[in-house]
Amino acid sequence: MSSQVILPRILQVGENASQSIDQVVTSLGCRAPLIITDPVMVSLGYVKRIKTRLEKANIQAEVFDETVPEPTEASITAAVQIAKDGNFDCLIALGGGSPIDSAKAISVLAKHGGHMREYKFPRNVTEPGLPVIAIPTTAGTGSEMTRFTIITDDQTDEKMLCVGLSFLPVAALVDFSLTMTLPPRITADTGLDALTHAIEAYVSRKANAYSDSQALAALRLIGPNLRQAYNEGFDKAAREAMMMGATLAGVAFSAASVALVHGMSRPIGANFHVPHGMSNAMLLPSVTEFSIPWAPERYAECARAMGLASRQDTDEKANHLLMSELRALVDELQVPTPGQFGIEREEYFAKLELMAEQAKASGSPGNNPRIPSIDDMVTLYRELWVE
Repeated sequence: MSSQVILPRILQVGENASQSIDQVVTSLGCRAPLIITDPVMVSLGYVKRIKTRLEKANIQAEVFDETVPEPTEASITAAVQIAKDGNFDCLIALGGGSPIDSAKAISVLAKHGGHMREYKFPRNVTEPGLPVIAIPTTAGTGSEMTRFTIITDDQTDEKMLCVGLSFLPVAALVDFSLTMTLPPRITADTGLDALTHAIEAYVSRKANAYSDSQALAALRLIGPNLRQAYNEGFDKAAREAMMMGATLAGVAFSAASVALVHGMSRPIGANFHVPHGMSNAMLLPSVTEFSIPWAPERYAECARAMGLASRQDTDEKANHLLMSELRALVDELQVPTPGQFGIEREEYFAKLELMAEQAKASGSPGNNPRIPSIDDMVTLYRELWVE
């Protein structure tokens, strides 16, 4: 059985890769980009750097800087209209996963209209939108490498997973120097997101030889460097390893799909506005423990790739070391429980079954080594609660 692998046409990697933006835009035959970003990227001077580089090549770019964390359809409506009305021939997505996911959605809506709910999974969206050039500024989402985007439905609070070639950037400029100023909280959340991508891609029922190679390579980079990037943010070697690890993890899950952690994470984010990486991190230890008996060899290989266990260790020992490490990471990187995040207990418990139904509807739990029932997911959600 063969597996299809879909990647961006251009991948520029390394320190100051973002400064190749003029060459990449020109090579794609584009001359009128719209930059999709957020106010933080403006305040850090990253938008100005990109615009200046483009202007030196006589390319004038306009800017939409109003994307928000965990984007909704309403949050991108103005940008869709700007993209429709302007004579833009490409979008430059600059920022973390939210600006990149926003740009992917804007690309399709500006060309084809409608509402995002019309494009959500299980539809496979293949109509070409405006070309997207992604410049990630966090080491986590891997969105620059994937054919997925997640946009929240304003009416239902559902985090809609949208899938298809339409959402794949044509180019990705992966520049770890843009992550050097990330605060510890964002470093932790995005790094744990990348770790989750790599583990879930490797244990996914859709895993294949190609995704395995990328997932293990990502784990070898993320495992030894996540703490260092969190504790010593200006460590260039750690930042570079995390950036490449996040990108490879994005390649891996794009080829193999994510699983139960992501399926259960999206409803927490949608219902309680928890950042995506943080909600993944909340779930990662308990979902891993739930799933290990159904794929002990696979999880043990994750532990070995992360440098936690050796070839001489049994799978049982490797998995014990993996669980110890995941719990330690969540503790040391100060990942809150739902209650510690500020969610009201009564509201949380009232939505357990709804969240489980939403998780199942996403399709991701079906990729898990142990496919959960609704009751299983309700139990896992309940066990997350700590007063």
